[in-house]
Amino acid sequence: MPVLTVLDPGSALVASGLGTLIFHLITRGKVPTYLGASFAFIAPLALYVGELNSPGQAVAGLISVSVVYAIVALLISFIGFDKVRKAIPPVVVGPVVSIIGLALATTAVTNMAAVNWDVAIVSLVAAIIATIAGNKTIRLFPILIGLAVGYIYAAVRGIVDFSTITEAPVFALPQFIMPEFTWVVIFGMAPIALVTIIEDLGHMFVLNEITGKDVTKDPGFPSILWGNGLATLISGFIGGPAQTTYAENLGVLAITRQFSSKIIQGAAVIAILLGLFGKVGAAIQSIPVAVMGGICILLFGMIAGMGIRHMVEENVNMANMKNLVIVAVIFIIGVGYANGIAIATIAGLLIYWLVPDFTTKNEG
Repeated sequence: MPVLTVLDPGSALVASGLGTLIFHLITRGKVPTYLGASFAFIAPLALYVGELNSPGQAVAGLISVSVVYAIVALLISFIGFDKVRKAIPPVVVGPVVSIIGLALATTAVTNMAAVNWDVAIVSLVAAIIATIAGNKTIRLFPILIGLAVGYIYAAVRGIVDFSTITEAPVFALPQFIMPEFTWVVIFGMAPIALVTIIEDLGHMFVLNEITGKDVTKDPGFPSILWGNGLATLISGFIGGPAQTTYAENLGVLAITRQFSSKIIQGAAVIAILLGLFGKVGAAIQSIPVAVMGGICILLFGMIAGMGIRHMVEENVNMANMKNLVIVAVIFIIGVGYANGIAIATIAGLLIYWLVPDFTTKNEG
């Protein structure tokens, strides 16, 4: 994300760590998820930070995004999340959860693993073996094991660039950036918050499936939105991107079965330290993209599988033609359109609520 938007990687790491700690504070540590950079904001951030060289406008845009989060959180608190939840049936939730993983498939395969398939396969196989065949201790760290094995193999192959570590500064602080408000930047970035809010909802449905606890009730979805909005606000001021609950983290939870918020809070502290100590962060950045690609194939696939499991557990009748149409539309829009998760969700809901179900009548 920092490379794509010309943001400072150290600032992005610090922002993700601080944002995660703020999120856990507001949600009282009841939502075991990590906050990271939202890819929905790549285009505007690349424009304002990169092309226009105006990080102040980017900060103003992120402030407007946090305001939208606050407004939606207040509305849901007033209306009641149960009414919102009833309006979103399992036949919509399931495929939306799946496309959160499937939409990242191109990133994992084409943009990452395909760079060096042998490296990606070694990383993937190591993670799979650790997940399925490892003892109780090894199964706690399949991702780290996959990364370590893949990194060592890549180093032997001579494709690890160690120059990033030697050239990186030992210590670096993120810079505080003052906002520069314009109506153009506000109206250009604020509406995108609606996309990430729907993504947040999908992520929470995935988290519910993984943990067996309904975090939309306790601590409640409004608290989740407040935490995400405030994290984005703080991130903007220190030169970081918009923050969102991270789909990749959900894949890690599904594999490791470790749901402790304290572990994630510890990861947040580590991220802050990595952002402050340039050489440590550079070591992380030196991990070949193909190594991450192999790992992400497993992570993103686990998320996609969670959506299918949700429909099975909720007894969604896929022999019903209307249900099949809803799933089909959500899958194709969500996977085929860039950042199409929100659009796919809306399309699925419109079909569910507005299109009559003629299946029973036709069959009769």
